[in-house]
Amino acid sequence: MFIHPKIQQLDAKLIEQLRRFHPYFARFALFIVYFWFGILKILDTSPANPLVMQLQQKTLPFLSFHQFIVGFALFEMLIGVLFLFKKFDRIAIALFVLHMGTTFMPLVFLPAVAWQSFLTPTLEGQYIIKNLVLIALVMNIGANLKPWAEKV
Repeated sequence: MFIHPKIQQLDAKLIEQLRRFHPYFARFALFIVYFWFGILKILDTSPANPLVMQLQQKTLPFLSFHQFIVGFALFEMLIGVLFLFKKFDRIAIALFVLHMGTTFMPLVFLPAVAWQSFLTPTLEGQYIIKNLVLIALVMNIGANLKPWAEKV
């Protein structure tokens, strides 16, 4: 297939720029999502708070919701901040994995909230399922880590 040399040059430059800026934008995007959504939870303005409350009451009923939501929000904000700094990638990824485990729980523990019908998520269910995109982004960051064995 013939592709005009000017288009090939443009393609190469675009890919070069994407490779150059992707790591920074990925980190900034994760920071924004995690920090912003965490702040909304603390301010009790997050549309996710009722869902979080239902899940918390089902899984950790011995905690007050206020204690839980503040801790959970600070946990999310910490994840966001850690992703800003490459040297904290392993810690951020570990906390991210823990967080993702909790975010998918409503699909199982609160099916009436997450599903309209078989394979048809509610708006809340869609909100949860979209986390697959965050997982892919974090996998990309993790895939670019140097293994500890190579660092020595």
